[in-house]
Amino acid sequence: MLLGYNSNGLTSHRLEDALRLLADLGYDAIALTPDVGHLDPLRSSAREVDEVAALLDSLGLRAVVESGSRFLLDPARKHRPNLLERSATERGRRVDFLKRHIEIAAAIAAPVVSLWSGVLPDGVRDEEARDHMKRGLDELLACAEQHDIVLGFEPEPGMWLESVAAVEEMWTVQGRPARLGLTLDVGHLLVTGEGTINDILPRLSMQLVQVHLEDMRPAIHEHLPPGEGDIDFAQVFAALRRHGYAGPVCWELSRSSHDAPRLLRLCKEVFDRLATKDQDLD
Repeated sequence: MLLGYNSNGLTSHRLEDALRLLADLGYDAIALTPDVGHLDPLRSSAREVDEVAALLDSLGLRAVVESGSRFLLDPARKHRPNLLERSATERGRRVDFLKRHIEIAAAIAAPVVSLWSGVLPDGVRDEEARDHMKRGLDELLACAEQHDIVLGFEPEPGMWLESVAAVEEMWTVQGRPARLGLTLDVGHLLVTGEGTINDILPRLSMQLVQVHLEDMRPAIHEHLPPGEGDIDFAQVFAALRRHGYAGPVCWELSRSSHDAPRLLRLCKEVFDRLATKDQDLD
């Protein structure tokens, strides 16, 4: 496994400074969330993207790309428009936005772009949402194929697809495309009550392509530093090893940028102590 950190928890740092800080502390990877101040996907030039790619390479950092910026498409509505909108124009804005993330990922040698469904808009029925989702994903998968990128679909509490089971059902509807995998946030399992990581991984039918880490409490969707919630990280790392997962595991402390240097050290200490520990916990 590769130790990573999401840039949405480093928003008080310039991206270049954040990357150097991660490398200096011994991190292996970054989950890059293009956003205001961090390689804005709507404003960054090709030269700026290339400069980030060169810095990642010089620092020996691997990257994956996240698409969780909150207000880039609409300054008044979080994560809107999404892939489920009734308006084809609005859905198209999200698809184009995600295509830009795929282009950035290809340019910085990031093999995975993570995304989610979004909330179900008022007046949109489930059957309509399924059709909208399939059309949007078909277009995104074609773009991912063109750029040799895998899409990691993330179940997100409160969104239309909030469980692993729901995402796997959607994957089947899509025809089980090879370039559509699962981004698993271990804290979300505690929020939705779907089960522990030991329950999920043995029956997983999709490829696991990205993992998010944070502490969390049951039924409360709040990303917490390790030690402040109920996640058993020894169990998490042991389960991932048994599953054969060797990719990035990226801490996502999106509301803790003000304390990033301390939390970077804490998260690395937890990872170093538990991720390679020779145990097999149930």
